[in-house]
Amino acid sequence: MLHFFLPILIAWALAVDPVDDQATAAPVTVADTQARAPEPQIATGTFTTALEVKPILGMTKPNWIAVRLYEGQDLLYFSNLLGWRCGLWDIRYGINGAPADQLLRLEPCHSDMAAPNVMIEVADYLPYVTFAPESVQSVTVEITYDDGTVDSADYDRNAVLIP
Repeated sequence: MLHFFLPILIAWALAVDPVDDQATAAPVTVADTQARAPEPQIATGTFTTALEVKPILGMTKPNWIAVRLYEGQDLLYFSNLLGWRCGLWDIRYGINGAPADQLLRLEPCHSDMAAPNVMIEVADYLPYVTFAPESVQSVTVEITYDDGTVDSADYDRNAVLIP
């Protein structure tokens, strides 16, 4: 139950207050990281900047991904990261020791909505990637925040396996 209230508690603890309605986040694009300049880091209370999402993703790092064997496939879920994607430029992953060079497609942020991180185009931007059954034994994940910083994590299948 705490995971539902964690973002609210973090925002309260960081004293994040919404700013005027005219402030909008820049759209998230899947472009070459080297060609991007860091975005302004202004706390808006809508969790659309690295400033706002980095503390949350730091605390939830063990849960960035999940693996599930379902209907004869391994499903690699990125649900936690996708819920905070508006403060990210990229999510990259690698399977079984491969470098994190596979780019996950991210649904654009909905800055015109009260909850910009909402996922409404799930059919076009699935929160998982499929693999052959039992084939995902380890995963490397690398995220690039919209301030240009990078964080990564390595996971063993058994540590992130869900029923």
